[in-house]
Amino acid sequence: MRLQQPIRQQSLRCSKISKMEKTDLLTDSIEDIQKASQIIKNGGVVGIPTETVYGLGADALNPEAVKKIFAAKGRPADNPLIVHIYNIEQVKELAHDIPDLFYILAEKFWPGPLTMIVPKNDIVPVETSGGLETVGIRMPLHPVMRKLIELSGPVAAPSANRSGYPSPTKAEHVMNDMNGKIEAVVDGGECRYGVESTVICFDDEKTIRILRPGSITREMFLQCTDNVIIDEAILSDLKAGRTAPSPGMKYKHYSPEADVVLVEGDYDSFCDYVSEHMDSRTYCLVYDTDDIQKLKCRYMTYGSNDSEQAHNIFAKLRELDILHAGKVFVRPPEKNGVGLAVYNRLLRAAGFEVIKL
Repeated sequence: MRLQQPIRQQSLRCSKISKMEKTDLLTDSIEDIQKASQIIKNGGVVGIPTETVYGLGADALNPEAVKKIFAAKGRPADNPLIVHIYNIEQVKELAHDIPDLFYILAEKFWPGPLTMIVPKNDIVPVETSGGLETVGIRMPLHPVMRKLIELSGPVAAPSANRSGYPSPTKAEHVMNDMNGKIEAVVDGGECRYGVESTVICFDDEKTIRILRPGSITREMFLQCTDNVIIDEAILSDLKAGRTAPSPGMKYKHYSPEADVVLVEGDYDSFCDYVSEHMDSRTYCLVYDTDDIQKLKCRYMTYGSNDSEQAHNIFAKLRELDILHAGKVFVRPPEKNGVGLAVYNRLLRAAGFEVIKL
């Protein structure tokens, strides 16, 4: 599949954001979900809960509504959006030339945190696809999001944060970033997984390429096919001239105001390095299982395993900004399982600054 050919790129522009008096905070009651649905049908934007992170939702098939997403986030217009659907029948409305493996994976992992990229139909505006000939499609698991899509139709929804900032996993995060920029936020509680969906494309009928890692892992895909490729851009910057087929590949993402530095090596070496390079605004982000007595600077823990770390990482990065951290040295997880997703988010938050001890 060709993923690198943008179309009508010159036509993609972000709308200027119009300041609103306030953003309404809605509950997850059916009455409030219906209110949110009406906002989307009317071309507005709503912060909505998913099982991954909170999304900034608008009518995926309405170009003017989609432009409002980009304006609210301050997101570059060539960064494609994911289209969220309610049932499998909607796939053929949005896309064509869909491989059999797509449906095998949908049967196993949908509804859930998996986005699959396929050639788009003309019904999907270039504003939604970021000017690409392809579209990422996901069937979410969160009951609030599912009901909203059932009522509204396909919803385009990137993470509901300022572009480049850590993704929101609670409604309060969305309100902090988007108050006065969107019509409403639906509070559906804390997100289950804590990192965005896994994004894949199909190199051929039997080969999966992981473009953005998430809670659906390479090891899980190997239950369905023997051919699973980890794209090189997951652990390195996107090569010059390459078009990003997936969100989370091209620009600096997930980054707090503090400078983030990944420090790889054994724990004693990590502690020694931090001691030599710390100042009064330095924090460490370490495992729950680490011996904190060895640390000589302020610290925060973010979990004892990769699933806990995925659940907590964005909230912890936001907390560090509240504490006015100047620099954050991070003990990253191993680059396998869900740990690959956490490592990828931290690597981009750090702007690829990694110290190897």
